[in-house]
Amino acid sequence: MAVLGAIVAHQRSPNTQATYTDTFGFRALKPAIAIYPHFLEKLVSSLSAADHALCANALQLINALMRDAITNDGQAEWPRFIKRLQDLGVIKAVYNLMQSNALQDLAHPLLEFQALTKVLLRKWRDVPVDLHKPEHRRALKAIHLASNPGKSAEPLEDSEDGKEKKHNPEKWRRLGFETETPGFEFEETGYLGMMDLADYVRKNENTFQTLLLEQSTLLPRTRCPIARASLAVTTILYDRFEVDGSDLDDTKAYLALETRSNYDKIFKPLILQWSRLHLAGLHAFFRLWKVTGAEREDFLKLVDLVRVLLDAVIGDTKRDTSIQEVEKMVQDYDCERLRKLQMENLQLVYEDTWGHHLRQVRDELNHEALHFMKEQRIRCLLHGAWFANDPGVRNDPDRVTPSEAKPVQLLRYVKLSHNRRYLHYADLDAKGDQDPDLDSLHDKLDLSLVSSVASNISATTPNSTRSSTSTLKHLPQSSTTKITIHGYLPSSSWDGTSHHHAKHNRHPSKSTSENSHARKEEIPLLTLYPSSHSAASEWLDGLLMLLGQQPITSETKKLTSLVAEYGLKIRLLNVRLDELGPEAGEGIEVPSREGLDENYFYDIGGI
Repeated sequence: MAVLGAIVAHQRSPNTQATYTDTFGFRALKPAIAIYPHFLEKLVSSLSAADHALCANALQLINALMRDAITNDGQAEWPRFIKRLQDLGVIKAVYNLMQSNALQDLAHPLLEFQALTKVLLRKWRDVPVDLHKPEHRRALKAIHLASNPGKSAEPLEDSEDGKEKKHNPEKWRRLGFETETPGFEFEETGYLGMMDLADYVRKNENTFQTLLLEQSTLLPRTRCPIARASLAVTTILYDRFEVDGSDLDDTKAYLALETRSNYDKIFKPLILQWSRLHLAGLHAFFRLWKVTGAEREDFLKLVDLVRVLLDAVIGDTKRDTSIQEVEKMVQDYDCERLRKLQMENLQLVYEDTWGHHLRQVRDELNHEALHFMKEQRIRCLLHGAWFANDPGVRNDPDRVTPSEAKPVQLLRYVKLSHNRRYLHYADLDAKGDQDPDLDSLHDKLDLSLVSSVASNISATTPNSTRSSTSTLKHLPQSSTTKITIHGYLPSSSWDGTSHHHAKHNRHPSKSTSENSHARKEEIPLLTLYPSSHSAASEWLDGLLMLLGQQPITSETKKLTSLVAEYGLKIRLLNVRLDELGPEAGEGIEVPSREGLDENYFYDIGGI
C-alpha cells in the first residue's frame, strides 16, 4: 500500500519527458486494475482493518488516487471515478474512522481526505449547469418526472385547436423555481446544487410528490419554493464548512495536529454526511415555513433562520456525535429558541460593526445614568420614608426591665437634611395626616461618623463590591429586610446633638484615619427596617452613593442600565441621514416633519 501510494503521489518534474508520465500517477495502476477488477473494492475494505498502519496506507493511497484523478483526468473522467469510490463505501468507512479512537494514528491521511472532500465540493460547485450537456439535462428531467406531473392540481392551458398543450405553463415554477428557465438558477450553486436537489428528490420521491400536491392547493404567494429552498440549504452548508478555504488553512491544520486537544476543532466528520445534512436542513426549512406562516416575500428571512439553525447545531456538535443525533437536534429546534438565538447573533454583528463607534458614547451615557440614579436615590432620602421599628424589641419583653418599661414606638420616620449631612429621625406611634418635618425630628445622625452600611438585602455581585474603602457589609439573609448603619463614636459620649469633630470632613475613610486614636470599636448607629424591596433598594443604594460608594442592588443597576439604553436610542434618533456621509442617503428621500404631531414614525428598513 505504501509503495503504491508513493507511485501514485509522485509528481513529475517539468523537465521530464512526456513519456515518463505513464509510469506514475493513476495511469500507472490502470493496467493492474484491469487485471484485478476487485482492486478498488479490496482497497476500500482495508479501511476497516484492525491494523491501523494498513488503514493509514490504504487511505493515503485513496487520497493519492483521488487527487491525481481530479488534477489529471478529463472533465468527464474524474466524476465517474469518485462516484465509483463512493459506491464502494469509502465515505462511510472514513466517517467511522474520524469518529473512532484511532484518530491519532490516522490523523494525517484523514485530514487530507477531509481537505479533498472540500476540493470535490468546490469543483462540483464550479461546474456550471449547462442543459446542453446530456448528464445535466437528464438530471433536471429526472427531477421533473419524480414530481409526477400528471397528478398536478394546476390546470393545463388549451391550445387554439382545443387540445391541451404538451407542457404545463408553470412546469418549473411548480417545483419551486423562480422562473421557467431553471438552468440559470443554479448559477450560485453550480452542479453541486443540482446534485443535492436530485439526490433529495430521488431518495424522498413520495414525500416530494405529497408536498407538491399540498402546495398546489395553497395561494401562490404562500407556497414554499422547494427547489429554491434546496439551493439555499446547499449554499448554507457550503459556507458553514468553509469549502472555499485556502490551502494555507489546511497547512495550519496539519501543524495543529501536534496537539491532541485540537482534534475536535480540526476534524469535521459531518462534512462527509453532506447529503443527510442537506436533507435535514431542507426538512427544517419546510417546517419553519409552515410554523411561521411565511410567504414568498419572506424567503430570505427563512434562509437566514435556517442558516442560524444549522450554524448552531453543527457548531455545537462534537466529533463523536452521530449523524442521527444531529438530525434529531435539527428537527427538534423550536422556533422561539431559534428566534432568540438569531437576535443574539444579530446583536453581536451590530457590536462588531458599530461597537468601536458606540463604546465611547455608552461610557458617557453610563456615567450620566449613574449620576442620575445617584440623584434620584438621594432625593428619596430627602423626601423621607416610614420604617417599621425593631421587631425584636416588640416581641422580646425580657430585653427591658419593669422599671424601664414604656410604650413601644411602632414606627420610625427618617429624613435626610437639606445639606445632606444628617439623617433626622423619630420613633412614633402612628402616621399622621402629614409626614413630619425636619424640625419635629429631634434625633439625628451625623453622616461623617458613618463607617459602613450593613444589610441583608441581596446584591447582584456582593463579592465585587468589597474593598479596603467599601462601606458595605452583608448580613445573613433573614425574613426581615434590615439596613444597619455602623460608625465610630468619639471618646466622649455622643448625645446626638454635637458633632463638631467631623463637621467638615464627610468622607468616612478619611474621618476614620484622622480620628482613629479617639474612636472605639464600630457600633450600630441606626437600624432601618424597610417595608418593601423597592424602599430597601432606594435607601441602601442612596446611603452608599451618598457616602461615595457604588450601588449594589439589582433594581438600581437595572434602572441605571435602562436609563443608559434609552439615552443611546435618543442620541441615535438625533443622527440625521446626511451626517452619515455623502453616500449614505443617496437615492433616499428623507420625509419632512412639517405638519406632524408626536404620533408618527419613520420606516427606515431600507436604509
